[in-house]
Amino acid sequence: MTKPLVFLVPGFFGFTSVGAVSYFEQVEQTLQRALRERGVDARVVRCKTQPTASIPRRADELRRQVLRYGGLDAPALHFVGHSTGGLDVRLLLAPGARLGRDDATAAQIAARTRTAISVATPHHGTPLANHFATVQGQSLLLVLSGLATSGPGRGTVLATAKAIAVVARVDDWLGRREGALDRIAEGLLRKLRYDERDPLWRYLAEIERDQGAVLQLTPEGTALFDAAVADRDGVDYACVVAGVPPPREGLDKGLLDPEYLALRSLFRLLHGLTARPHPHYPYPAPALADRRTIHHALGVDLTPQTNDGVVPTLSQLHGRLLHAACADHLDVVGHYTLAGGRTADWLPSGAGFTPDGFAATWDAVASAIAGGASR
Repeated sequence: MTKPLVFLVPGFFGFTSVGAVSYFEQVEQTLQRALRERGVDARVVRCKTQPTASIPRRADELRRQVLRYGGLDAPALHFVGHSTGGLDVRLLLAPGARLGRDDATAAQIAARTRTAISVATPHHGTPLANHFATVQGQSLLLVLSGLATSGPGRGTVLATAKAIAVVARVDDWLGRREGALDRIAEGLLRKLRYDERDPLWRYLAEIERDQGAVLQLTPEGTALFDAAVADRDGVDYACVVAGVPPPREGLDKGLLDPEYLALRSLFRLLHGLTARPHPHYPYPAPALADRRTIHHALGVDLTPQTNDGVVPTLSQLHGRLLHAACADHLDVVGHYTLAGGRTADWLPSGAGFTPDGFAATWDAVASAIAGGASR
């Protein structure tokens, strides 16, 4: 008998894997184990996506992958979307949605779907997207595009790759623990070649081709999305939300680490930009019970400024609340101790996310899927 399928859908700048780095780091294994403990024998599939493409294009790509993996023959389908991936899922399942050739397969997929779970998804937008629409924000995307489309740009990446690899080796000689530079150098850069077929070049080229999601993830853009995209009857919509206390610096040996300082500064910038709610597009007020759950998990008052470094916590609410985590945007998909050290965390938020917190997050997801599988 064909097994139920669980699709993991990545978010903005998403990928399945590049080199040794996986978008859903250890999620597949953790979720599979949690499902088996609940008596659910399902296949977990990590989806590909178009990193910064418009939500309709991403949703149509998701539709094609469901078909590719035999979704119309599966007894039940379940979707777990991280960040923008949660919006892709909502659009795919929306009644009357027209995707691609509009060959009715989206409706057939929706008819087999039991659960649609979003994880740190900007259902009501993120002010960070407004920043990406500015000249300064576009500069970052233009740099990435240039790296993907120009010979000099590729040469710069290769030179930078070699420099990072050298610095990582120097760190090793000085006796430092393996950190983010080692992870980048080993997973992405040491094997990088001046070859357009390399997965990293293909990934950057996808970013250059379509950046439609930038405007669609603003509070203005998601207000239109939310007004037009209805939930489908019979599907259990649920969410996992994340947030961290405002970053503060204390006496910490990590402050003597230039690499940690750079990553920490990046997080402070992202957190500050995300903590600027739009004056005309307020986030919905949560139910009192949900507010208490989130407050207990985060240990701080829940306000429109509360966020995970990328998405406001209040913007992440859609459907029933499954779980609240004191975690940043990447912690919840496993990027908190990639190499076992402080600087292995891409966004050092100071949330103190642990393997136990990671397991609890995906246990909650597994419980929701198991409940849907029994219907």
